[in-house]
Parts: sequence; structure tokens; C-alpha cells
Amino acid sequence: MQWELRLYRAKEGELDAFVHEWRRHVLPLRRANGFDVLGPWVTADDRFVWILGHDDLTGADEAYYASPERAAVDPDPARHLEETTHIRMEAR
Repeated sequence: MQWELRLYRAKEGELDAFVHEWRRHVLPLRRANGFDVLGPWVTADDRFVWILGHDDLTGADEAYYASPERAAVDPDPARHLEETTHIRMEAR
């Protein structure tokens, strides 16, 4: 299993809207496409944190973003974000 820590900073005042849209659209679609999802968590400084897992994370992520189902998520919840950071992780 491959894992990625995803850290997002929401635009001021937009964290709740992002969380709502992420839970409604992104989370079910990720799970339907075979991803494991840990979290999410939020922080006091408007950060949204989650961990994404898949056996082929790169290929599955590319397929997810290219899918008609993901393209149909409109408006894109990412419009609420100011900054995104993705960190690949491995067990040792």
C-alpha cells in the first residue's frame, strides 16, 4: 500500500464549505475508486488534513482525476483552497 499525506490550507472563512463539499463529493468518489482514506482532520488555522492510500497511488490518482465522475464535480471543491501540499510516505 502506498500512502500520501495531504495538507490543504483553506481560504479565509471557506474551510467549512470545503469540508462539506469534500465529504459529499470527493470522499465517496475516492472510496468508489478503491482508495483508502484516513481522516480528515481540521486545525485551528484553517488546515484540512487527510491521508490517501492505494496499491498504485500514482496510477489510481491519475485515473481518478481523468474520470468523467470527477470532472462532473462542479464547482470544484478546490476553489476553496489557498495552498495544497502532498507528501508521499512509506512504512519503515
